[in-house]
Amino acid sequence: MAETQDKIEKPRTPLTRVIACGALAHEILDICKQDNLQHIDLICLPAQLHLYPDQIPDRVREAIHTARSEGISDIYIAYADCGTGGLLDKVCKEENVERILGPHCYSFFMGNDAFEAESDDLMLAFFLTDFLTRHFENFVIKPLALDRHPELISDYFGNYEKLVYMAQINDPELDEKAQWAADFLGLTYERRFTGYGDLSKSLNRPTSK
Repeated sequence: MAETQDKIEKPRTPLTRVIACGALAHEILDICKQDNLQHIDLICLPAQLHLYPDQIPDRVREAIHTARSEGISDIYIAYADCGTGGLLDKVCKEENVERILGPHCYSFFMGNDAFEAESDDLMLAFFLTDFLTRHFENFVIKPLALDRHPELISDYFGNYEKLVYMAQINDPELDEKAQWAADFLGLTYERRFTGYGDLSKSLNRPTSK
């Protein structure tokens, strides 16, 4: 009679549902690939919600409830405050979940501590990330009707002194487009390579037991 052996299954790392802004999808997928974060299950809400920040808290809450209905207990929010005026933090507290620290993605890409230290110098800066550079027309020009009314540029951007492109990757085409955006807005151009900053650290957090 052939002997039978019980199968010994290796313990699995608990699945983590990351609920993220769609503007971070490319970066989060890159981090997961680079750091072999196979336990992360990414769900992205539409990046266009940045145009309607008052809708972000309720959409995040709905995504949290969906994750729990699927049996997922470890949930992480890859959103900064993003103009919600503290309402997203209220949802996170009520639902007992964490989010990445920072007022906006520019801060956590640069590193929240570093951004805070340079806050005075950056007060009159308009920021672009890789995502916003790629989609400058759809997220800046068209929503503000600058393509049809270029005279509005001075109304919207007259108080800024420079455009700071916070680059997550080195891409000459994105550099060129960011420079074009600065010229379009009539701002001095500055490029800073940030990489993924605090976003990478936050995704490498220990999972809940």
